[in-house]
Amino acid sequence: MVDSIGSGLDLSGLGLAPAQAAKKDELGQEEFLNLMVTQLKNQDPFKPLESGEFLGQLAQFGTVSGLAELKTSFSELAGSLVSNQALQAASLVGRNALVASSQLTLDKDGAPISGAVDLPEAGNAVRIQVSDAKGQVVRQLDLGGHGEGLARFTWDGRMADGSEAPPGTYKLAASYQAGNEIAAADTLVTAPVESVVFGPKGFTVQVRGLGELPFSAVREIRSE
Repeated sequence: MVDSIGSGLDLSGLGLAPAQAAKKDELGQEEFLNLMVTQLKNQDPFKPLESGEFLGQLAQFGTVSGLAELKTSFSELAGSLVSNQALQAASLVGRNALVASSQLTLDKDGAPISGAVDLPEAGNAVRIQVSDAKGQVVRQLDLGGHGEGLARFTWDGRMADGSEAPPGTYKLAASYQAGNEIAAADTLVTAPVESVVFGPKGFTVQVRGLGELPFSAVREIRSE
């Protein structure tokens, strides 16, 4: 008579013993409630106040459980916001963006470059100085008086003597008169967005002639 396989055999030494169910180290909410009911059933009737500490622990358990659920909800919300921002950022490719920059790049075709001066307050004698790589001022743009906000400008790519400026990178320096003082102001340049980069620290945009800039540098988007 042939015995069935495994009958009467010790398989533990061969590593073939049935896998034991993994022990659960954490106490779930259902187990906690069952434990509380059991303690209430077996508590000393002459010492009813001893359950107070247990009920306090239950309250703490509920608080921790609620915080965990809240954390999960916030994580899901953050993921949704990131996805929404990603879609919005992707739609910027191919459009012209007005971005904060103290420099601009003049292409070989000599196409005019537009931008703006960001005035923190109303001012007079708003002007922009365009300097080449050597620091020499090649053109000054006088915008006159302007209120608080963006004072827009366009540079036709020509130097002060009327000749065409050579292609390359130029620096911008803006100033305005506030009362009896001359104050500096930030400049912005309009250029097309070539790509959007999604990194661990957020979104950046690759702007033609200006390189990679943080998404926060984008002030305005235009379709044309």
